[in-house]
Amino acid sequence: MQGEGGKPMGARTAIVRDLGRQPYEPVWRAMQAFTDARNDDTPDELWLVEHEPVFTLGQAGKPEHVLMPGDIPVLHVDRGGQVTYHGPGQIVAYPLLDLKRLKIGVRDYVCRIEQAIIDTLDTWNIGAARKDGAPGVYVNGAKIASLGIRVRRGCTFHGLAFNITGASLPPFSRINPCGYAGLQVVALADLGGPTALDAVKPVLLEHLGRQFGLAWQAGAPTLP
Repeated sequence: MQGEGGKPMGARTAIVRDLGRQPYEPVWRAMQAFTDARNDDTPDELWLVEHEPVFTLGQAGKPEHVLMPGDIPVLHVDRGGQVTYHGPGQIVAYPLLDLKRLKIGVRDYVCRIEQAIIDTLDTWNIGAARKDGAPGVYVNGAKIASLGIRVRRGCTFHGLAFNITGASLPPFSRINPCGYAGLQVVALADLGGPTALDAVKPVLLEHLGRQFGLAWQAGAPTLP
């Protein structure tokens, strides 16, 4: 049910920051600091960013899955999962949510993020699905969005990476994406969807807000 202005009835307000193009590490450190400093009254936030090229190895990451990094830096980070790539042509979204307050478990949290991406793709009549044991979203077996999360004291950071343009794809050939040799990756634009990240962001935000019962309020496009 929706109330005035299309806001879901009973929705909690959360802040969304569109940070534009940013190097990875300062955003990662800011996520950690935000999560460490927040308390029970801190509003939830969601950060949107397009990163400079970087490979990140999660806590379970094995260096042998980084095949030929070349000039792209490799960072060991504190999210779950294996190795992935972030770079231009990708929407990266970092939900900074208090799961206790939302009364959501970690497994449900992951499923809701995946569903928001699946529903976003459906906007452009692209059928997508989950894959058992391999978090993320897939189109005909090719991965279009990756998930890597961390939960600390019931609060989330890290998040999702959604391939929008073909520019985001070539570096995946330098790694075993998410630890799977030969895993195919695909971008929204290659499937007939938009080529502009700004065309996708509001749709993704709408579906993320619906999944978590959140109404977005624009915040400053800077790190807090």
